[in-house]
Amino acid sequence: MREACELKDPTEEYWARPLEDNLFEWHFTVQGPPETDFNGGIYHGRILLPTEYPMKPPNIILLTPNGRFEINKKICLSISGHHPETWQPSWSIRTALLALIAFMPMSGTGTIGALDYTPEERIVLARKSRTWECTNCGKIAHHLSKSPSKPATQEEVALIRQIALKGEESSSEKKSKGENLLGDDSAQDEHLGAASHQRSTDTEARVDDVPLNQAVPVTAGDMSSRLESYKNILICFLVAAISMLVYRRLFLI
Repeated sequence: MREACELKDPTEEYWARPLEDNLFEWHFTVQGPPETDFNGGIYHGRILLPTEYPMKPPNIILLTPNGRFEINKKICLSISGHHPETWQPSWSIRTALLALIAFMPMSGTGTIGALDYTPEERIVLARKSRTWECTNCGKIAHHLSKSPSKPATQEEVALIRQIALKGEESSSEKKSKGENLLGDDSAQDEHLGAASHQRSTDTEARVDDVPLNQAVPVTAGDMSSRLESYKNILICFLVAAISMLVYRRLFLI
């Protein structure tokens, strides 16, 4: 409700409203970024908020054909539900809309819900988007106003840059990372196995190097241990002998 109050006045960049009967589903309209293939385009979509919002990220779906994102499909961005690990509760719907506009010109090869149409195709779609209508919201061209949006705060700029730096990760990059991790683990296992085998081989070599008919040399430590054993045996023998003598003197005389 707080965000709905903050976004009640449309701007030239974005418009967003929750549905009358569902505060967890929003519809939005954004202006295509200037000086790009999307210049002059107007794009409409849905934002699905989880019940745990803002602790968990929203899902973003574009409805207007645009040549950058697939329509009627949850798009993969670091500000969307595909990346809950990168979402920050300090972000808001306004931040998500500004980031979405900033992401549109970026390449999204291999990412979920991404399209790589030619510039000519995107320009044609941007022109057609101005007459597109939503079944819930009507003509989307009427949503945006000529009022400039309030400038992004330093915190918002920093957040959008942070999002842009994390960006979208292609499936090929994920696969490459996975293969690298597996490769590192395999190399480590191979190294440990080789080291273990080498230790075993060295031990066997040391044992095999001693011929069966050759006496094993006795070290000083071994001699000291043997003398200690002999000393203990001698003490036990003397105690037994003294005990026998005392017994005979007391009971046999």
